[in-house]
Amino acid sequence: MIEAIELTKEYKQGHIALKGMNLKINPQEIYCLLGSNGAGKSTTINLFLDFIKPTSGKALINGKEVSVKGAETKADIAYIPENLMLYPYLSGLENLDFFCGLSGHTKNREELIELLIGSGLQEKFICERVKNYSKGMRQKVGIALTKAKEAKVLLLDEPTSGLDPKASNEFSDLLVEMKEKGLAILMATHDLFRARETGTQIGIMKEGSLLQSFSANEVSFKELEHIYLKHMH
Repeated sequence: MIEAIELTKEYKQGHIALKGMNLKINPQEIYCLLGSNGAGKSTTINLFLDFIKPTSGKALINGKEVSVKGAETKADIAYIPENLMLYPYLSGLENLDFFCGLSGHTKNREELIELLIGSGLQEKFICERVKNYSKGMRQKVGIALTKAKEAKVLLLDEPTSGLDPKASNEFSDLLVEMKEKGLAILMATHDLFRARETGTQIGIMKEGSLLQSFSANEVSFKELEHIYLKHMH
């Protein structure tokens, strides 16, 4: 569902942000990309979103090349960045209604409310202005939109940064639920614990290279920490 073939991104100053990445993520998988700032995690996400074009290689979503069929691939993708941009003076319900309309998935009020509650937003906040929402609450609107859009792929860039442990845990549970419903999920994160707990696959990146990739259940948290720190030296 998500595939990179020798995917490379080089910027004008000769800076190579991504070096020949090969990656495959199937439905019902959560692939967590770990690495420090500048490792190439966000570049990878942006290439799959068609926000930037590859220098060489291919980014594929559902078998279609993103840089060639951007509009078609976007129909299959939902994206939750570190800070989800919603309209602050609209409620969660109004934001969901607006973005559903933009993506051509119009729902009635009852369906929208059901989606928000099913994504963990408490009923009392549904008609509250988003400017009063916490980050965790805003992300639940993002999950509701992913469900409404019937996305096949979910791309996430540092979604748990700045969340308290309870909100982070709730978000992880939602991701696992979406994975079980058949989504292919790619998440860039700094959070080793969440990667180990939530991910099915883990990749470690440094300076634009995917150094190592393995199944999350192959390693304990302690082993993951050891592998990660060894690569970061």
